[in-house]
Amino acid sequence: MRNAKIQARFLRAICAFVLLGILVAGLWPFHAPRNEVSWLKNHSGVFLGRHGSMVSAAPITAESSRKENTACALEIWLQPSRQRASGTILAFYRADDGRIPFALRQSLGDLALLRLSQGQEGQFHETRTYVEDVFAQERPVLVTISADEDGTTVYADGVFVSKSTRFKLGSQDLSGRLIVGNSPVTTDDWSGQLDGLAVYDRELTAAEVAQHFVNWTSRNRKDLLSGEGMVALYLFAEGAGSQVRNEVDPQTSLLIPERFFVLREQFLERPWDEFRQDWNYWKNVGINVVGFIPLGFFFAPYFRYMRKIKRATLWAIALGFLVSLTIELLQAFLPTRDSGMTDLITNTLGTALGVMWSGWFFKRDWFDQTQPVSAVPELRSSGAAR
Repeated sequence: MRNAKIQARFLRAICAFVLLGILVAGLWPFHAPRNEVSWLKNHSGVFLGRHGSMVSAAPITAESSRKENTACALEIWLQPSRQRASGTILAFYRADDGRIPFALRQSLGDLALLRLSQGQEGQFHETRTYVEDVFAQERPVLVTISADEDGTTVYADGVFVSKSTRFKLGSQDLSGRLIVGNSPVTTDDWSGQLDGLAVYDRELTAAEVAQHFVNWTSRNRKDLLSGEGMVALYLFAEGAGSQVRNEVDPQTSLLIPERFFVLREQFLERPWDEFRQDWNYWKNVGINVVGFIPLGFFFAPYFRYMRKIKRATLWAIALGFLVSLTIELLQAFLPTRDSGMTDLITNTLGTALGVMWSGWFFKRDWFDQTQPVSAVPELRSSGAAR
């Protein structure tokens, strides 16, 4: 009997520990951390840490962005903190319709270009293209993206890398609030060094791309202002402060908030909107499934044997769903967390797996010992015989 009480207390303690651990893991650090953006000491540029991001003070626009299929270009000089990492390097966001017309991501060692366009039936669809091994070497690289009606060309350090005739950009895609270091709508932070950024409302020729590489790397970056069609130029030469000046239009300077942020945090984002074709997505799915297995594994026998609840299996799975829902609702207020339906599905699945495995494991003999001696027929008859 004493042994049964000890086992019951032990099970309650494990259940409490598992529940507390899941809540802490899902909601930590319980607040918006400091924005990890620091100025480089040796030369112009900033370093974005794990939770670091910047946003333009106003939407970036150009006269040609009002026209369809106009050419555009973007230059960014950067170095990721890790070669085998993923995250949104920059993105444009339109508050009027909540769209992200263009985003630039690191996908392990590759560069990913994403565009959200509207079809003839009014529905939006995403197109993307990958440029392999852009970040294969541990050094800064000047990435140039130049697009016209024939397609999009990508250069690295002034040298041609690839061209996609399927992936087409226009100046209207490089317009809106500019977010650097994270996604505008979810936590997809990117960490690394950023030395320069420029946006054009015209294409850049191969000769101009090569010359601009010389300008960027020789620190004659002011010469870039003499070119035509420049919409934004961020030289990151301030060295201190909470703003990065746009040399073309100071009203769209980049702001460095004190706290890490997501411009428009999503609330229970739909699974098909959360889906990404990269390793981090599937890793998170696995973590969410495995993380809730202990909840089902220990709460199912607790409900069944300690609380004597009918349909303990369903109650344990329902608890997993409710705990996950609580976490997702609270995560909508935390910039380091994502509120999405995918986690609801994976967490509930993990709970169900835990319940299934506990039914196989605990029914053997462990919990038979938690019953009082008088309730076990074999032991009762044995005592009478003595």
